[in-house]
Amino acid sequence: MRLLLFALFFPVLFFSQQKEKGAEFINLLLVKKEFNSAYSFFSEEMKTQISLPVLQQTVEQIEGQLGKFKNVIEVNNENKNIYFYYSEFEKAKLDIQIAFDDKSQIIGFFFVPHKEFGKNEDLLNSFNIKSESIMLKGTLLVPKENDKKKLVIFIHGSGPNDRDETVGENKPFKNIAEYLLNNGIASYRYDKRTLSNPETFSDNSTVEQETINDVVNVFNFFVNDEQYKNYKIILLGHSFGGYLLPKIYQKTPEVSKLVFLAANARPLQDIIVEQLQYLNKIDPSNVSAETIQTTKKQVDFLNSKKFNLSSKNSDLPFGLSANYWKYLLDYNTFDYLKSIHIPMFFGQGGRDYQVTEKDFNLWQNQLKNSEYAVFKLYPQLNHLFINGSINPSPKDYNVKGSMDERFLKDLEEFILE
Repeated sequence: MRLLLFALFFPVLFFSQQKEKGAEFINLLLVKKEFNSAYSFFSEEMKTQISLPVLQQTVEQIEGQLGKFKNVIEVNNENKNIYFYYSEFEKAKLDIQIAFDDKSQIIGFFFVPHKEFGKNEDLLNSFNIKSESIMLKGTLLVPKENDKKKLVIFIHGSGPNDRDETVGENKPFKNIAEYLLNNGIASYRYDKRTLSNPETFSDNSTVEQETINDVVNVFNFFVNDEQYKNYKIILLGHSFGGYLLPKIYQKTPEVSKLVFLAANARPLQDIIVEQLQYLNKIDPSNVSAETIQTTKKQVDFLNSKKFNLSSKNSDLPFGLSANYWKYLLDYNTFDYLKSIHIPMFFGQGGRDYQVTEKDFNLWQNQLKNSEYAVFKLYPQLNHLFINGSINPSPKDYNVKGSMDERFLKDLEEFILE
């Protein structure tokens, strides 16, 4: 699941599915609030991944952020087992993605940005790349003239993001990719597997299966393809994608440059409560004190000696598995950062409440003696590198904004220099 509250930062994966049955599930869950009945739609495997109390808590969080559910606007079909219910809430619109098994039991359940079907000009540039057992569905943009032989691979933040990393009315990856194309720079962006193939993510999965392996496979495709072997490849990670970049680089040493955009330097569990407290402060109706208490208890448990690989999902932040969190507990991005000796660009918005200047300063401190790192702070910009409000909040994402020209120019110059 991907809540606007945690947009582009915190991964919350609740899995879910046939058109009429999905509509009935939504009615039971969000209209009638008959949680036991809705829960019965889940497969037995699904029930091991999300408990009934966590399902109810999820609905309460969604309503706290988006208001009451109003109606389903339209239903679209990804394949025979995945449906997108474009839904309207009081404060925003988004898709409820539901996936079914062959017995019509729900095996995947997400709240995700709205996905347009058959209306996107990117279909003309559709380009799929095989990664392990699935095909990553993506968009490849290559300049028809003035090609500078540079290719940027985009790496999403956490959660089941689409190729544009859509948040509300904004599509930051699409905006950046099109700007780069107009300046002679190629790019590839793709739908994250937790969006396109949620069935491949289980309690045994970590960020290796969620993100890292797919980036490596995309990179290897372009490195080994005759048409692109002369291109310099740049990896661009946003938010949590930037946090994982140093680890990804160890598996893609032929990369020429790295771009860290609004990348957290601190582990997720160190920032979760801080973000919730900020959101509660600016709008207590958006995030309750009870939600903060519950999350703090889960984080404290994760950081305690009681945590182990047998710990229940319901005891851990966002209902993610012990395997997922164990990997992140063991991961130190700075350990990998030390061995990077290629150009790195760090961009940060001063009005970013999700990844703050505190993280930006930590990156700077780690690389203060490095000749490879470039740091750019944009005081007026938010997490999407768009002009933010005086008091930044999730509401900013519901307004379509223009990506800052100075930021885009700085990024272009870094890639081309």
